[in-house]
Amino acid sequence: MKLKINRQEITFYGLQVAAWLVFLMVPAISAFITTHSWSSSLQAFNINARIHGISAAIYFLNSFLLIPFGYYRNRRWLFWLGNALILAYQVFIFFFLFDQETFLSRVPDAHYRQYALSSYYASSLVAVFMSALLAGIALLAHHVYRSQSIKRQLKEEQQKRTEAELEWLKNQLNPHFLFNTLNNISSLVQIDADKAQDAIAQLSDLLRYAMYETNKKTVPISGEVEFMRNYIALMKLRCSEKTVVNCQLSIANSPLTIAPLLFISLIENAFKHGVSNNRDSMVRINMDTDGRQLTFSCRNTNYPKDEQNRSGSGIGLENTRRRLQLLYPNRYTWQQGIDDQNIYYVQITIQL
Repeated sequence: MKLKINRQEITFYGLQVAAWLVFLMVPAISAFITTHSWSSSLQAFNINARIHGISAAIYFLNSFLLIPFGYYRNRRWLFWLGNALILAYQVFIFFFLFDQETFLSRVPDAHYRQYALSSYYASSLVAVFMSALLAGIALLAHHVYRSQSIKRQLKEEQQKRTEAELEWLKNQLNPHFLFNTLNNISSLVQIDADKAQDAIAQLSDLLRYAMYETNKKTVPISGEVEFMRNYIALMKLRCSEKTVVNCQLSIANSPLTIAPLLFISLIENAFKHGVSNNRDSMVRINMDTDGRQLTFSCRNTNYPKDEQNRSGSGIGLENTRRRLQLLYPNRYTWQQGIDDQNIYYVQITIQL
């Protein structure tokens, strides 16, 4: 079986090794600073390594073997059994193989023998407890690492899903926009062929922008404004003399960037549901910037389509709101409704 180790795992294990090396080297460094002797420093390292070498071995046995290949591989019994054997081995060495008479014979003062014996058993119990504690620390380190790794993976997956959904929404928008624009030009051909030719040229510019510029996450707001003006000009071609279209897109050479084709559905909606051929109609579109705040508003007379003519109704608005949620979470406001004069309005404010 091949082991796959990523960069995060290398960093995780490397930090543990580095921490233990620093811990083992502290007495040697202190001895060298005090004595300026390499031999004293080496001796201090050897003593510290003999004292804590077993502890380091227990820690790394858990961190490199028992935890990753036992505890987190649905073989937790291997983790518990391994540590139980380690503790049993220590108890056996410290207590059952312990020669009490030999130990006491090395204490010259009989008055201190009982204290020395108590100290030995106490230190042995501490050593056993530390072994269990080291296994717990290693498990805690792995748990923290895995929790962070899972959070990072979830964030990456969420980002991928968001990008895929945004791409789907934009792909859904472009054909919808093209379909309605072609319908406008088709109607114009029967009325004025020259204007239809000019409209086709404008449509060519729009398609060029939609194909080559909107592949980016954001576009200069100046290019988006020019696109919107051309689009509104095409939509006005179908309007009668009873329709008043007022368009004020003031950006004052703003260097800001914005997601492409964000407001086109709202403009399309205004012409589709706000314009009547035989009644007075009004469409008013405004956009301006103040620092990094952009405000877009669209107002139109309210002539909703009947049930037999509601193709695509609501799709554009839903897509726009969803794109705002994905692109500018907690950075936009949406106001929508119908006022007392039966004027439909929508206003969006975005912190870019």
